Amino acid sequence: MTSCPPPSTSERTEQARAYCLRLLTVRARTRAELADKLARRGYPDELSTAVLDRLTEVGLVDDADFAEQWVRSRHRNAGKGRRALVAELRTKGVEEAVIDAALAELDPDTERSRAEQLVTARLRRERLDGDQLKTARRLVAMLSRRGYPPAMAYDVVSSAVALELERRRT
Repeated sequence: MTSCPPPSTSERTEQARAYCLRLLTVRARTRAELADKLARRGYPDELSTAVLDRLTEVGLVDDADFAEQWVRSRHRNAGKGRRALVAELRTKGVEEAVIDAALAELDPDTERSRAEQLVTARLRRERLDGDQLKTARRLVAMLSRRGYPPAMAYDVVSSAVALELERRRT
């Protein structure tokens, strides 16, 4: 019984590069995510670093661009607040300086506006003839789970509930 010789370093490098390209075809990923995937596949750190350096050099891996797109997409589509976005980017392995730069475009007025949209949309489906305090607590909890600051959540919900009650009276 003959065994296959172990793959050469250049073959392993090519395999790692191809694996990373397949992962990047599905969605953008951070350098840390790709390094973790390569480590799980058993690629040595030196080889992973070389492959990731090359992918970064040609612009296929860019944590700053990833973070900006992530913040824009998750804020607009999922309604995530600053705190939740920071937590998500940290789990993706993005550095703090890059996170801060990506969140710079998310000013408090934009964040508040998105919170108001979320609450208004949810309030349209709520019955306000019962316990309004219970409804307000649910709405504040929804905003808190999405990463909005508590003070902003309370303020947005109280204003929105008052406006919705006035709208329904007329």
